[in-house]
Amino acid sequence: MTMNPGMDPEIFEQFHDQLERYVRERLIPAEREMIENDRIPDDILAEMKDMGLFGLSIPEDHGGAGLNTAQYARTVKTMSYAAPAYRSIFSINIGMFNSALKNGGTKAQQEEWWPQLAEGKIACFGLTEPGSGSDSAAMQTTARPDPDGNGWILNGSKRYITNAPHADVALIMARTERDALPKNAHVSAFIVPMDTPGMSVGSPDKKMGQAGSHIADIMMDDVHVPGDALLGGETGQGFRFAMMSLDNGRISVGAASTGYARRALDSALKYATERKAFGEPIANFQLIQQMLAESETEIYAAECMMSDVTARADRGENVIRKAAAFKVFASEMCGRVVDRVVQIYGGAGYLAEYDAERFFRDARIYRIYEGTTQILQLQIAKHMLRDFAAGIER
Repeated sequence: MTMNPGMDPEIFEQFHDQLERYVRERLIPAEREMIENDRIPDDILAEMKDMGLFGLSIPEDHGGAGLNTAQYARTVKTMSYAAPAYRSIFSINIGMFNSALKNGGTKAQQEEWWPQLAEGKIACFGLTEPGSGSDSAAMQTTARPDPDGNGWILNGSKRYITNAPHADVALIMARTERDALPKNAHVSAFIVPMDTPGMSVGSPDKKMGQAGSHIADIMMDDVHVPGDALLGGETGQGFRFAMMSLDNGRISVGAASTGYARRALDSALKYATERKAFGEPIANFQLIQQMLAESETEIYAAECMMSDVTARADRGENVIRKAAAFKVFASEMCGRVVDRVVQIYGGAGYLAEYDAERFFRDARIYRIYEGTTQILQLQIAKHMLRDFAAGIER
């Protein structure tokens, strides 16, 4: 096992303090405008790039901040105190795309793309399709060798791709063989600039919540890419790289759920102390206090899980089970917290005028993307049974 020390702890704490102020003094006051226009204002996006948020986990010698997993998760949690769109725009860069590049990219690929991502080029991650998500066997996107040279021709479509309307580059999973053993060896990964001829993006999908964050389909019609677009320079490794990077993505969603739950609870606490009924603040009523206390307890549990799983990841441990468990607990916890927050607000919680209604809608997706709760429960159990049969204790 190798330790990942990350950024110097003292420098990171200074950065983190600055980020907390930025979130509360700049991002939260701009939320209403961002939500009404369904887009992050250009000046805020430029500020986020200047702060280095798009390269947080990229090595320092390639232009990034070199955060380790624990620092990365704390940063995501802090950013997620504000509206989800602010985290979403850079999360793929520092999460799944960077993780795949780090774990599977060649040195040449890393040297080409890390500096561009650190400067603010926006990435997206193309795994899900109209007919497949967690089931790679159903993947229809194909990559066949270019008969005219050392390259590949991609055809197919991807669905629900975060940041697709804004992305400069995509990591596309494609079938390079009809079937292959071992399982999933038919899937390879390709780094594809979005301006490559044949690449097109559909209209952003209308969503339940998370205004300002956009998802859309990506269509590929005879997209020619050079041979060095193949991640790692080797076929059959794409799904493995994707799954390795999903650990990182699940930690990110868990951290985001925890940060947003804290924002919602703080809002409820403020409302309960200001709203009066029967001549006194509703915060004095014991059943309101019960909902506040249950929410505080669950957020604390998620914070402890985050601290543990990220420390294990930075020690080099296999965290596939624990990352999935953290994501399941934190996302489900966030759903329970925002539901209680609506209840504490009472009738006002159902009105768009108040934040509680938005918190409720925004939080719902956390239980779905980067692996639904149900898929992750199956994965957790599968690894438990496999480890038990092998006599491995985790």
